[in-house]
Amino acid sequence: MNLESSIQSIVKDAVSELYALEVELAQIQIQKTRKEFEGDLTLVTFPFVKAAKKSPEATGQEIGEYLQKNNGLITGFNVIKGFLNLSISKNYWLQLLNKIRSAEKFGYNMDGDGDIMMVEYSSPNTNKPLHLGHIRNNLLGYSIAQIQKANGWKVVKTNIVNDRGIHICKSMLAWKLFGKGETPESSGLKGDHLVGKYYVEFDKAYKEEVKALMEKGLSEEEAQKSAPLIQQAQQMLVAWESQDPEVYGLWEMMNGWVYAGFDETYKQLGVDFDKIYYESQTYLDGKAKVEEGLDKGVFYKREDGSVWADLTADGLDEKLLLRADGTSVYMTQDIGTAALRYSEYDIKKMVYVVGNEQNYHFQVLALLLDKLGFKWGKNLVHFSYGMVELPEGKMKSREGTVVDADDLMEEMIDTARETARELGKFDQSSEEEIEKIARMVGLGALKYFILKVDPKKNMTFNPKESIDFNGNTGPFIQYTHARIKSVLRKAAEQGIITEVPVTENLSLSDKESNLVQLLSAFPAIVREAGQEFSPAVIANYIYELVKEYNQFYHDYSILREENPELKYFRLVLSSAVAGVIKKGMALLGIDVPERM
Repeated sequence: MNLESSIQSIVKDAVSELYALEVELAQIQIQKTRKEFEGDLTLVTFPFVKAAKKSPEATGQEIGEYLQKNNGLITGFNVIKGFLNLSISKNYWLQLLNKIRSAEKFGYNMDGDGDIMMVEYSSPNTNKPLHLGHIRNNLLGYSIAQIQKANGWKVVKTNIVNDRGIHICKSMLAWKLFGKGETPESSGLKGDHLVGKYYVEFDKAYKEEVKALMEKGLSEEEAQKSAPLIQQAQQMLVAWESQDPEVYGLWEMMNGWVYAGFDETYKQLGVDFDKIYYESQTYLDGKAKVEEGLDKGVFYKREDGSVWADLTADGLDEKLLLRADGTSVYMTQDIGTAALRYSEYDIKKMVYVVGNEQNYHFQVLALLLDKLGFKWGKNLVHFSYGMVELPEGKMKSREGTVVDADDLMEEMIDTARETARELGKFDQSSEEEIEKIARMVGLGALKYFILKVDPKKNMTFNPKESIDFNGNTGPFIQYTHARIKSVLRKAAEQGIITEVPVTENLSLSDKESNLVQLLSAFPAIVREAGQEFSPAVIANYIYELVKEYNQFYHDYSILREENPELKYFRLVLSSAVAGVIKKGMALLGIDVPERM
């Protein structure tokens, strides 16, 4: 039982004896005492005023006196209007610290029953490299998976690669027309960058064709449909679905280039997958399910041969599932992939990490799966997150104005190296250590800056702000961890090892007991982050912990403390803080250095 639950139980007994009032524990409101008031936890007394037949202040006074008299956990109290601020025994915090330091899995709620949660993230197209938007997606997906594991789920991290479709054919066609046999080896470009180059080339040439046709009198819509390049791309897609040897061979070659490039990016970013699905392998399953739905009258066919779902009775519109030429759309492959996943895994919860521009898509997907008879259809979770931009504004892939993920990560590492050198963080480090720490800090800055923001919100990523060794940043947290480790190394040199319990009956300062109280909140924070699907809950908790620790570090001596028992307590407290920092940052996919 945690402290809040213990207090609720004590208060329940108090109001029963004082006022003959029987209340449920959930009705007893306990919160952390605000910093401007004395105390650790605060009880809201308004719910008991009617039964007490006294003012909120008098009710609080009466309950406070009862608690202090009848329970050794409460050592003092004060009343501010309808709020009873309770001071907790210092011995309680010492006992709690001993429990925290000895619990290897502290913070992890491993009492789950091991049900499978599948988390899909990344979902790239094989016509371009990963960009800043993909970075937010991958970081959120990976972190959510780590957080749910810590909450007792058996997590399967999965990726669906969109490796077929008209957009893929655009890159293929442009390379065939303009590429002159260029390869990653001959160009010196990563494979995904090379293919992305030809996606941009297609768009430039296509716009020129549309412009020329409009000058001949065609409307913009007519020109876009009749431009030779788009017609050739559509023909190429039909040829691909017919497995034309030449087209299929070109597709395999160019996708191979892209996969090799993606693997490098994922490794640098520190994310991985347990299972990768490919649209080229699932879209036929989707087509089969759509055709089944057509036979059962769930869907209908138009005169041109295209297949549609009429969702107007559900308050939506009509949704295309198969084009007139028989080729499938995204929705078709999503139906096939979902059905395949549930046949392969006993999934209790399926989570799609996809941007909020796809809210409607997943609303429709859940409805279509339900109509097709899949009982799990309506239980799919779309983890909808906001867009990420740079201070300069939005990005567009086909115009080549995106922020490339590889370039951004290298820039972050370079900036971290330069910033740390200027601040003298590397004065005692070898070149090998400098590179390792620069990578850790640069990528930590990137990840933390993105993950500390409420996922539902749009955000602006500012590289300069993210690499700051002060404030709510990854480097500030990483440096604090390194600082604590330095203190612990010096203690070890003095023969002090933090492996035995701290002595009880020490006189602690409010700041010290507050730090233990903050540490004790970690399991509840991990649980909340899991329930809310929000890495930001973890990130901002770790920042608060680090901020509190640095104030303590500034105000109190550790290694120079003359009282050996108090010195030992502060070292154990520091060690526990470092442990929670490391665990919390790991849930965000961020490494912390031992020295800096």
